[in-house]
Amino acid sequence: MNPLNPSNQKPKTVTGVSHILAASSYSISGVLRLWKETAFRHEVLLFLTAFLAFVAAGASAVEILALCGIFLLLVAFEALNTAIECIVDHLSVEWEEYAKHAKDLGSLAVMCCLLCGGIFVGTVLVFRILQ
Repeated sequence: MNPLNPSNQKPKTVTGVSHILAASSYSISGVLRLWKETAFRHEVLLFLTAFLAFVAAGASAVEILALCGIFLLLVAFEALNTAIECIVDHLSVEWEEYAKHAKDLGSLAVMCCLLCGGIFVGTVLVFRILQ
């Protein structure tokens, strides 16, 4: 049973401003759910560390905005990966090859985003230090 919807009925479709408020509420619930993931908390810590390093190194506003954009993409990938894991865990109680593939592919997407961010952060910091 869903604590946000005790009757377990599908919520009514809403439009207009109510839709925007409902969507915002769902997004906040998503962030709260994602915060339960250790990997996400580590990614937030990495972002804050990189942000402080950029400020200390004198990174430009464009470089800082790019860092924030990459972090938001990472959050999106992590959210989708977590969603895939939740669905797979619900559908497959025992070990299944399709479940392993789904989880591995979601993990790969997150790793690619992390590598992209790491290359960007490393490049910016190296060039800032060499200036």
